[in-house]
Amino acid sequence: MNDIAKDATMTSTAPKSANLHRMVMPGHTCPYGVKARWLLKRHGYRIEDHWLTTRAETDAFKAQHDVKTTPQIFIDGQRIGGHDDLRRYLGLKVKDARATSYVPVLAVFAVAALLALAVNWLTFLPLLSFMTLERFVAIAMMLLAVLKLQDVDRFATMFLNYDLLARRLPPYGLAYPFLELGAGMLMLTRALDWLSIPVALFIGGIGTVSVFKAVYLEKRELKCACVGGNSNVPLGFVSLTENVMMVAMALWMLAGIH
Repeated sequence: MNDIAKDATMTSTAPKSANLHRMVMPGHTCPYGVKARWLLKRHGYRIEDHWLTTRAETDAFKAQHDVKTTPQIFIDGQRIGGHDDLRRYLGLKVKDARATSYVPVLAVFAVAALLALAVNWLTFLPLLSFMTLERFVAIAMMLLAVLKLQDVDRFATMFLNYDLLARRLPPYGLAYPFLELGAGMLMLTRALDWLSIPVALFIGGIGTVSVFKAVYLEKRELKCACVGGNSNVPLGFVSLTENVMMVAMALWMLAGIH
């Protein structure tokens, strides 16, 4: 093998190298730096891992390279950028924090279904029955309420965008998560039906009318407050489903169907 072919072979088999500059301080290790290091290793890069161990060292590095954040990745002498820039460089998808997503609601419904099945299993009932559906709705109500209770004020503020009663009576938005949680708990245990049924009919009925008016009549594009005030779930089918489920569950119980 001649020297040119030998050099070409060595070049093609040599490991790719990258320089990673990330914060690793006594009280803080940058999580995006850890993620960037893992991505580089996963894609076969030999990493020169440079730790920025003090705030002064980090600030000096940012000033030197005219960047605002760390980590910073360099490949073949070229600055690639931070973690998201590395994902783009590697051809990987980068999540858009502003993009709408149904994932939070799907997660709630999936967990509610699993919990309903688990309760049936523990109480020696058939896994699939009318009782499973009742428990699914009740548990879903409680889980959705928990998400709202993480920041009640933020939820209530977001709720004002479309709920008809909350617009006239803002404290209703603050009370809503507690009403939903209480109704769900009572429905799950089948205690105090005389209380849970009217509450579910009331909040579910107002919610159904409000969402239908805002989305399907006024054609407004809003974020749904159904999973709390920090979500990017679009208002529409999901929120309508939440409210219709409450109304349907209340009517089901009112009819005495088991």
